[in-house]
Amino acid sequence: MRVAMVSEHASPLAVLGGVDAGGQNVHVAALASELGQAGIEVTVHTRREDPSVPPRVRFAPGVTVVQVDAGPPTPVPKDELLPYMRQFTAELEEQWLRRPPDVAHAHFWMSGMAALVAGRRSGIPVAQTFHALGVVKKRHQGAKDTSPARRVRIERELACNVDRIVATCSDEVFELVRLGADVADISVVPCGVDVERFTPDGPVEQRGRLAHRIVAVTRLVERKGLDTVIEALPLLPETELVVAGGPASAGLAEDDEACRLRALAERLGVADRVELRGRVDHDHVPALIRSADAVVCVPWYEPFGIVPLEAMACGVPVVASAVGGMVD
Repeated sequence: MRVAMVSEHASPLAVLGGVDAGGQNVHVAALASELGQAGIEVTVHTRREDPSVPPRVRFAPGVTVVQVDAGPPTPVPKDELLPYMRQFTAELEEQWLRRPPDVAHAHFWMSGMAALVAGRRSGIPVAQTFHALGVVKKRHQGAKDTSPARRVRIERELACNVDRIVATCSDEVFELVRLGADVADISVVPCGVDVERFTPDGPVEQRGRLAHRIVAVTRLVERKGLDTVIEALPLLPETELVVAGGPASAGLAEDDEACRLRALAERLGVADRVELRGRVDHDHVPALIRSADAVVCVPWYEPFGIVPLEAMACGVPVVASAVGGMVD
């Protein structure tokens, strides 16, 4: 069996922690790898962001990542990718006409748009995982939402036309039905966690002088709610907050969200207890999580939550906001 996974902005090859590199990258990489180990031939189509990367990269047994040329071969914020999706779709269609997959699994709305159009001539069935919905993002971010104006309309068309929707939590099902999807076409498949990597036993990062440690592993974007955690620190004596995510540590001084959070910590008198570590290698995340008294995940909204699962797999308590997948 041949499966084509389409993930236009979230490549399995990406370094995690950037503004647009997070849970979806982990999800696509892990799902592709597991399918490959099961003997399924998987091709992951993603937009080229680096001219030095070969057109085809062997990612794991049975899994190949294909770089699709669409727009400049440099990182582009995902909310600015829509103008390049026509080119992305055309290249996808050309590849599938030469060698059609048995099924396409699209991740995110722009990937779904491309997969649906590219697969039409070959009759390729399309499964869709949205990972986030524009209508929910707009509800929570309002004027700060930078999504293209056409996003909600396109997501509604996808919800009504793809062959199967793979939702990541029960909350998403209600939103999809409101968009017009037939509930009979939706399957809820919660995100998983690597229980061989994330275990209660294993290396533990050494802590500093304070008695307690809170850890947050997240992208540095406002909706992740890190300001809420910092605002709680004055009530938590002898407690440090370690935040893993964002650009490399050297680039934190130029990151808008990092600067905002540091300024808040200074204003509240807890700057000496807040460590913005920047990007942390995924292999080191289990040791960091095991060093925590609690892992905190308090976003405004969260389509699914992989970090809470990783923390629970390590046996570490989780404090989470009751939104999206974290309700499940």
